[in-house]
Amino acid sequence: MTAMLTVWLKFRVGSGLLLLSLLAGCSGGEPARPRDGAAGVAMADAALQGGTARATLNRTAAILRSNPRDVDALVRQGTALAQLNQPDAATEAYRRALAVDPTVREALLGLGRLDLSRGDAADAERMFTRLLARESNDRTALNNLGVSLDLQARHAEAREVYAKLLLIEPANRAASVNMALSLSLSGQAARSVEMLRGPGSRPDATPRVRQDLAMALALSGSPREAEKLLRTDLSPVDAAAALAGYEAFNDQPKYSTHR
Repeated sequence: MTAMLTVWLKFRVGSGLLLLSLLAGCSGGEPARPRDGAAGVAMADAALQGGTARATLNRTAAILRSNPRDVDALVRQGTALAQLNQPDAATEAYRRALAVDPTVREALLGLGRLDLSRGDAADAERMFTRLLARESNDRTALNNLGVSLDLQARHAEAREVYAKLLLIEPANRAASVNMALSLSLSGQAARSVEMLRGPGSRPDATPRVRQDLAMALALSGSPREAEKLLRTDLSPVDAAAALAGYEAFNDQPKYSTHR
């Protein structure tokens, strides 16, 4: 059974997903860029990109033994720890980086994502807002800020953020999906279907895109159409389980869209 079957809703966070009912952490996103060109940091980057987080920890530990305030190494250490599902240790590494340089983009993003994974949406909002105060058009920070607002039931504000991001980058898939999910959360699932039907109905649509549309269909009161679409990629049992989760959410009271 796929991970999405265990949840009711999901948000795009960076290059991964935030699962709304379980709030499973996502460590997606681009690795920090080395500022000093150090060979050890470059090797740590290569390890991260190759999916070997433990090798990254070994590289960064060696750097930090000689220079405990190396910001680049601390950021990479935090990212590796997050990938290894060690959020407390990752938080400590990111905070140590910010203690040296309070403006480090990757550390602010990393802390915000960890806050989201814990369900601390207000703390996450503060991190993303802090980053956007320096770079108002940071696309990753904008998308994650929108998610943090949605998780606080501030859906109208969240959609303003997604709209800003879509003006900057009209093809941003994460922002489009999150906008649709925000509409569903505030009782406007029909509009969500309108946004997702085109991409989800194309012959070349990916399973993820089709499942986004299926979720919106279920929330808008079209469970049969949703289940049919889910069965494109899932077994009948798994499709029924996904649909049951969506319908369970549909039975919950919706939040107001008013500020």
